[in-house]
Amino acid sequence: MSTVEIEVKFRVKDGAALEARLGELGFQQITPRTFERNVLYDTPDRRLRKEQAILRIRKYGDRWVLTHKCLPPDHDPQARHKHRVETETEVADGEAAGAVFTQLGYRPAFIYEKWRTEYADQTGHCVLDETPIGFFAELEGPEEWIDNMAKRLGLEPSSLMTLSYGRLFERWKQETGSPANDLTFTAIGEPQPAR
Repeated sequence: MSTVEIEVKFRVKDGAALEARLGELGFQQITPRTFERNVLYDTPDRRLRKEQAILRIRKYGDRWVLTHKCLPPDHDPQARHKHRVETETEVADGEAAGAVFTQLGYRPAFIYEKWRTEYADQTGHCVLDETPIGFFAELEGPEEWIDNMAKRLGLEPSSLMTLSYGRLFERWKQETGSPANDLTFTAIGEPQPAR
């Protein structure tokens, strides 16, 4: 089943302080800190990237999740919140799904890793993502909830981003001159980030 995902990202300076504040705001941890590895598949000419779509296989702890995301029909590139149509399902064997994609002409195009901790309140989610290029969080839920929660967390509107991890990685590469092709802890050559 497809849903419209609405989210923003922001950089995290102090993970422990953010987690404490989420507790004060009534969030409950729904998934403890778990390693996640994502493989994006695309055609050799990067057709999905050109369409701003993704085909992803995610290994999250012991779970495999297959996801397709694309722009909604009413996409507004100037919107303050990121909107994507997301179709997602759990699969038994992500490596087998990847082999099927390869046989159909798709290839692994980008790999990214992170340590994710998930929190939720009655309306939305806040996930904490420790990546090789920094600590980020995402607020996901209705636009009004996102805006209200950003204020309650003391975030400036200018600190909220709609960029994907792929786009953040491209910016990081431009800033650092890194030759890395994937956003993985091994490729970046840095230890897993500390909390």
